[in-house]
Amino acid sequence: MLHKKLMTALLASFFLVAAPLYADAYDHEVTARGMSFSWTVDGDTLKGKMSAKTGGWVAVGFNPSNKMKDANIVIGYVKDGTGTVADHFGDKATGHSDDTDLGGTNDVTLVSASEEDGMTTIEFTLPMASGDAYDSALTADGDTVLLLAYGPDRDSFRPRHSYRGTKTVNLATGAEK
Repeated sequence: MLHKKLMTALLASFFLVAAPLYADAYDHEVTARGMSFSWTVDGDTLKGKMSAKTGGWVAVGFNPSNKMKDANIVIGYVKDGTGTVADHFGDKATGHSDDTDLGGTNDVTLVSASEEDGMTTIEFTLPMASGDAYDSALTADGDTVLLLAYGPDRDSFRPRHSYRGTKTVNLATGAEK
């Protein structure tokens, strides 16, 4: 009996420790030229994962009005095993700034970050409607324009993108237009 209780305790401990090592499954995914963005809408939160074949930054933006202008942008990189993620706003057609530098708030939360075999992966959560003037509210139904981008092999937000592209999706169903 003691052996069985010990085994049960050991297995329970293993699953408590190992569970965080396995990434959340996501409901939807889009891919483009060596990059992917996966997501799940969970109530009032978007859970996202962006990955690209780069040793530099990866980013996803939501609903620009003109190129990058007015987009809510999540951008991140991994340096020396530590992930950095930031909440940016497209303040120009060809530029963006950290929300906090503009007087807004950082509303993105880093969940995990890794850089393995030339692939950078950032997992995050983002409120669907943060209330920040520099974050457009996301709606699950209807069209959402995604900006997908990644930079060269440099751990900084300064270098321009090596790749950029757009996709139009429905966040609730994952359907692409």
